[in-house]
Amino acid sequence: MTVGTSEKMRNFSLDRDSEHMKEDTTTMFDVFHCHMRERIVLQRLIVIARLPHDLTDRTELGAHYERLNFQLSKRYSLDLMTGRLYMYPSCLLHVIESSREVLLSVLKDLKDMQQTDGTLLEAPRVVFMAHNPQSRLFQQWSYKVLDADQVAGDPGAKDLEDEEETTETLVCTVLSGLQKLEKSKKAYPWSVPDETPELIVSQRVLYKLLARDELLTPQQHLQMYNSPLNIRMDFGQVIRSSCITKV
Repeated sequence: MTVGTSEKMRNFSLDRDSEHMKEDTTTMFDVFHCHMRERIVLQRLIVIARLPHDLTDRTELGAHYERLNFQLSKRYSLDLMTGRLYMYPSCLLHVIESSREVLLSVLKDLKDMQQTDGTLLEAPRVVFMAHNPQSRLFQQWSYKVLDADQVAGDPGAKDLEDEEETTETLVCTVLSGLQKLEKSKKAYPWSVPDETPELIVSQRVLYKLLARDELLTPQQHLQMYNSPLNIRMDFGQVIRSSCITKV
């Protein structure tokens, strides 16, 4: 082997090592801007529910999900669960980001809570399930208790102008609010824009969604997921055998 050949091989090895380091390195800039490389097929689940009138300490619900997150992190060590649980005075909005297995576990936990005592939440509904979003909205999971002055919209108030809003419009309002939050996080990565009232979905919108029968319960969503497909070859249609997704 000549000196020139040896030098070329050494340079090639250094270039390969440099490229490998670039691929495996995640900077603080990437973390702040949610550019973490995913090792899973990311999915995002959005759930709403009512809070019982006799739930005096909303942090009990936050503690429940902290325990669930810890249990799931042990079971699915590579499937990081991120998101935010917003607890309004009388309802909640929960955004969870992780793998399909983790999100199904969250739905099963919701179903179990509803069927056992119902002391922490009532009438949960699945608003939206996003498959393979481009990036995460949150770097970790946490919860926030919102006071009346931090949210817009009294759930008991009636607005004649938007009484006829469709379920699709209300769901889009929630998604639009999360999109604004994502843009605000990218613009101000070192601040906490999600705590400002104008970036939080109106409580009135959530209450309207809770009254819509089109949204599936966690149990219905799980039944739809577990049910086999019926394929009609004559029309090329695919339907679920026991449950049909309405939204």
